[in-house]
Amino acid sequence: MSAQRTPLYAQAQALNARMTDFAGWEMPVQYSGIKQEHQAVRQSAGMFDISHMGKFLIEGPAAIAALQKLVPTDLSRLKPGQAQYTVLLNPQGGIIDDLIFYLKSSASDGHQVVAAIVNAATKAKDWDWMQSALAADDLTLHDLSAEHGLMAVQGPDAAAQLQPLVDADLSQVKRFGHIDALLCGHPAFLARTGYTGEDGFEVMVPAEAAAAVWTALLKQGVVPCGLGARDTLRLEAAMALYGQDITDDTTPLEAGLGWLVHCDRKDNFIGRSVLVDQQENGLSRKLVGLRMEGRNIARHDYPVLHEGKSVGTVTSGTLSPTLEYPIALAYVPPDLAKVGQSLEVEIRGKACPAKVVKRPFYRAG
Repeated sequence: MSAQRTPLYAQAQALNARMTDFAGWEMPVQYSGIKQEHQAVRQSAGMFDISHMGKFLIEGPAAIAALQKLVPTDLSRLKPGQAQYTVLLNPQGGIIDDLIFYLKSSASDGHQVVAAIVNAATKAKDWDWMQSALAADDLTLHDLSAEHGLMAVQGPDAAAQLQPLVDADLSQVKRFGHIDALLCGHPAFLARTGYTGEDGFEVMVPAEAAAAVWTALLKQGVVPCGLGARDTLRLEAAMALYGQDITDDTTPLEAGLGWLVHCDRKDNFIGRSVLVDQQENGLSRKLVGLRMEGRNIARHDYPVLHEGKSVGTVTSGTLSPTLEYPIALAYVPPDLAKVGQSLEVEIRGKACPAKVVKRPFYRAG
């Protein structure tokens, strides 16, 4: 089966991007180079093609109340124009996917329209789960994935670079806010969200308009970036990657996402009993940040050691382009999760020293 291509595939080819397979999509991994692209996002503005991600629309009476059953987060506080990052849970409290819900409208008769952006690798799983879990509710689900292009414009200059192309005042859009506007004359959905630890917008437009928007941003001087820089940026910001840092077998409490868990809600949600038990009786493991000593890079699945014994596993690791030393995320027992704890990571048969540090590794000034 041939890989799928986004509406911006031709633009990546024209810029001689190095391509890779990701979740069945042929995606750019880098353009000018991972370090240069990473620095562009940290210092000015970069843009990513993320059209491979799933785009759903859920609408009907009390849509938010229905979606509450699927997540541990209280969505009832959302107002139109606001968004919430959260996780879909299975009955074991494990994470089916992490995603963002955007409340687009809420009418006086109770009819609500909610957009959801989900990971590309889990799109089919998420769609089936939501359809099944919401089957008893009077809702309509639309899969808009093929109809729209999606771009992330990220960095301290992102808003300034987008503003001349938009017919709305972006300064009025707060973090995790969103608007509908015209972008380069095309209808667009702009959300002040992202996956880099920087300010920026994720922009959805009709698929046929994606190339025109990309070209306009390129003329503005926004640097095209690939999946390689997207990964180093999100890891510096300690943002979880689904399939590595979070999976069907990890709970949000174990993954350091306790701020998403609202067990004081009066309504029930899938996986609640497991999370309540973990809150009351403690965890068996916790996700921590590691700083490697020296230049040894800890990679996914490398064993974490303490006093010569394997006690955990690295989930993500890289040489941080901003900090210029190796960083990693790993699961370890709670009694070894305190900041300052000395550990080791087994790399090619050698025990390499590491230390637990605060997350995120990098925070935008």
